[in-house]
Amino acid sequence: MPAAGQPHLTRPVNNQTKRIFVAATRMNDGKTTTCLGLFEALRTLYPRIGFIKPVGQRYVTVEGHLVDEDSFLFDQIYHVQVPIESMSPVTIDATFTRRYLEDPGKHRAVIVDRICRAFDRVSWEKDFTLIEGTGHAGVGAVFEHSNARVAQLLDAKVIIVAQGGIGRPVDEIALNKALFDQQGVEVIGAVLNKVQPEKIPLVADYAGRGLKQLGVPLLGVLPIQNMLSAPNLLQIAEETEGRWINAETQGRSQRILRVVIGAMTAKGIIDYLLPGTLVITPGDRDDVILAAIASAGLSGQQGISGIVLTQDILPHPKILELLAQTDIPVIAARSDSYTVASQIHNMTVKTQPQDSDKIPVIKKLIQDHVDLKQLLKAF
Repeated sequence: MPAAGQPHLTRPVNNQTKRIFVAATRMNDGKTTTCLGLFEALRTLYPRIGFIKPVGQRYVTVEGHLVDEDSFLFDQIYHVQVPIESMSPVTIDATFTRRYLEDPGKHRAVIVDRICRAFDRVSWEKDFTLIEGTGHAGVGAVFEHSNARVAQLLDAKVIIVAQGGIGRPVDEIALNKALFDQQGVEVIGAVLNKVQPEKIPLVADYAGRGLKQLGVPLLGVLPIQNMLSAPNLLQIAEETEGRWINAETQGRSQRILRVVIGAMTAKGIIDYLLPGTLVITPGDRDDVILAAIASAGLSGQQGISGIVLTQDILPHPKILELLAQTDIPVIAARSDSYTVASQIHNMTVKTQPQDSDKIPVIKKLIQDHVDLKQLLKAF
């Protein structure tokens, strides 16, 4: 909110810093991954980089402020050294849209003012400011501050991130570009994400041709990295409302790369008991649990990454004693195996500050696969 006597801003005062607005064709296309990698890449050329997510929909509470979780992520990883609330000026809570529509005139100028003042603060004495959008170009139109409108407000040039392919991403980028064009915002490039490595040359060639017809340079094609969308065991415990039975401390950060439902015999499951595997099984399947214990070797050998015991059934006390001698993380959940597997499959996995294994992968991904020189030609 502006201080008493201060006019509402209609534009940021700071017009010196270069600014890039990272949008996407849909939610979870890879905006945050792209921003994390771009921030590091730009920092190798420009020592002073700012970050802001003007409108956020997923938030955490930090020092009494509702803060978008991606702004919090950047603050924790890069220590951007501006007040965290300035990196996240507008957060959309459950009733935000209804409050806005009840009296648009009351809220419109306040939102503009918050965004502009926050941008001036995060971009002060910065060479570049990275602006992360929320979903596709039209998200936020219901309260008159779509991504396209916010990019126009901040006088930013836009990069669009889309999932890999040829026809669909070009079509979706065309649709999003039309909204940015309507606001007079320049789209300076596109990044295609989550492409099978062997298909990268094909996608780069033909999607590049399709984008060229739109006047949008293809800045990069990112190979799929399964571990970036893989949850850790703490996230799974929270999603399934599970309680920890064994090895919580070391288990919280275990990355789950594959899930096996222990509905087969122990002989049938033994070949699947590998590092990175989560076994979902009822607690009375002693044979499956004993096979998992055997795979760990009871000697510090790395075995599976975890077990979820379903229907809140615990194994025999003697088997619990054996589990306690291993480092196998174990969670007990109330739901059945199918429900737990479905919950895990449908999870939206966002990068978190504690994901120390993901951050170097993300930085290298952008460094290796995005043409920074091509991007900077727009400035």
